[in-house]
Amino acid sequence: MIMFFSLFSGMNKAEAETAGLDVNASAAILVDADTGMILYEKNSETALGIASMTKMMTEYLFLEAVKEGKAKWDQEYLISPELSKMSHDNSLSNVFLRVDAKYKAKDLYSAMAIESANAATIAIAEMVGGSEAKFVEMMNKKAEELGLEKYKFVNSTGLNNRDMLKHFPEVIGDPDEENIMSAKDVAILASRLLKDFPEVLETSSDPERIFAEGTEDAFKMDNWNWMLEGYEKLAADYPNYQQFVYKGLDGLKTGSTPFAGSNFTGTASRDGQRFISVVMNTSSQTERFRETRKILDFAFNNFTKEEVIPKHYQVKEKKSLPVTKGKDDQVKIYTKDAVNMVVKNGEKDNFKTVLTLDKKKINKQGELTAPIKKGEKVGTLTIQPKEAEKLGFLTEKGQNHITVDVIAAEDVEKSNWFVLMMRGIGGFFGDLWGGISSTVKGWFK
Repeated sequence: MIMFFSLFSGMNKAEAETAGLDVNASAAILVDADTGMILYEKNSETALGIASMTKMMTEYLFLEAVKEGKAKWDQEYLISPELSKMSHDNSLSNVFLRVDAKYKAKDLYSAMAIESANAATIAIAEMVGGSEAKFVEMMNKKAEELGLEKYKFVNSTGLNNRDMLKHFPEVIGDPDEENIMSAKDVAILASRLLKDFPEVLETSSDPERIFAEGTEDAFKMDNWNWMLEGYEKLAADYPNYQQFVYKGLDGLKTGSTPFAGSNFTGTASRDGQRFISVVMNTSSQTERFRETRKILDFAFNNFTKEEVIPKHYQVKEKKSLPVTKGKDDQVKIYTKDAVNMVVKNGEKDNFKTVLTLDKKKINKQGELTAPIKKGEKVGTLTIQPKEAEKLGFLTEKGQNHITVDVIAAEDVEKSNWFVLMMRGIGGFFGDLWGGISSTVKGWFK
């Protein structure tokens, strides 16, 4: 049984595309990091080149391997001649790796996350998967597990396969292929990376770091993410970056190739509210940051997290349910918990609630059957915008964030057999007398 009730508009999916933003990118998306609610999108389901944003998937699989005990931060990896040669390719982002030298996983990982070093990334892939080819299989499998829909991984780095072929005899797929994803799928990956492995921010937020510190291979790496708040403290060393520095921004990954254009997955947190943004195929490295600023400003200036349903909230038109076979003929119902949701400023009053009662507990007359325990679930209450079918989320599970259990507010004991029998007798004679009265009245019409 489903009932709709007026309540208090959030951004629904249709509105999100006409939010007044003019984003100079082929595709873009803005989401609330906690719930995955979509607050803005532009061509978000179109698969495009992702370049080095690919490395978020490589990071995910490495961090998962560490969690499962299949990899360790301090384990060392032996560099092959092919990897060493690739690391000295000045046309690619890299840190130099010496042939037959051993490097710790933590250094290779930081080189991947901060310097976007491609040879170091392949070293991580080989460490986790055994080979680049097997690791790519893992990437596509994990993408499916995470619920991504429009994607294809052909390498661990995000490079064009032509760049891979300069250093390796074989590639996966066609020679000119690159990894592709939709902006929505990139946001899903970023969201899961942050939720499953929040420690990713410990590296992504670092504006600079020494690779292989204390060794002959020590190298100062600069983060390609010029918006990092940490760059503000290094203004003397990075004066040109100060125009891009953004308060609260601590990740996540840049990417750029001729095919993909300049991309950026950004995330920023202020006062406990975190947003994730994705821009794809912008015209330059600087434009990807300017467009990200535009999107994040829109988020922080227009949205706040509010309590839209308090704990023990009662729907005005349905504060109680009828009860059969109980000592009481009614039972109060209310929400088990509060519902907090990101809401556009000034639009809290444009929602409705949908009360769905459990069909297994309600009879044809809409009654609950005693006994009923206090706290017993009798249904759910979901928030919906008045002007659309539902709010937009990255995944279907996002609806869980705006749905709360409705429970019985009190116990209702079952009546004993004698009371139930007398009620039955009373009901019988009541029906009988009602029938006789109707008949008699008919005689005098």
